[in-house]
Amino acid sequence: MLEEPFQYDMMVDEALRGVVRRALRQVAQHGLPGNHHFYITFKTRGDGVSIPPYLLEKYVDEMTIVLQFQFWDLEIEEEFFSVSLSFNDVRERLVIPFAAITGFADPSVKFGLQFQTLDESEVEDLDLPEMADDEAAEEMPEDESDSQAMGQVVSLDNFRKKK
Repeated sequence: MLEEPFQYDMMVDEALRGVVRRALRQVAQHGLPGNHHFYITFKTRGDGVSIPPYLLEKYVDEMTIVLQFQFWDLEIEEEFFSVSLSFNDVRERLVIPFAAITGFADPSVKFGLQFQTLDESEVEDLDLPEMADDEAAEEMPEDESDSQAMGQVVSLDNFRKKK
């Protein structure tokens, strides 16, 4: 018998990651409406994360990306999403598992979520049923993807008070 048969904190955390997945699927299909934009913070060394080595060197633990004006080829799978962003005028492909996300925010509507980072084994231990999604992920047409906003990396150090 397990010491804690119900790990509710982990179950809720995984369910809320479904909110992020669904929001990204809507963006992949329809683009970002109005002033909506997303800040997504993730563990750069999380299982399954794929980012260029120079970004991993610069962001050793965590990195925040912004999906707003210019991003390309946003693809959403069940366990991860991938997107191309511009860093110093060079397009780079990032692959980010939902389990590596530590924060998600849409400042335009004052919405935000914070997550525990889950190891792959912890996610498997949850034994949650597959979530059915209302909309299947489809590739975004090229003309729509080019009208998206430029992704940016935001360092929180820029906002901290200096002593």
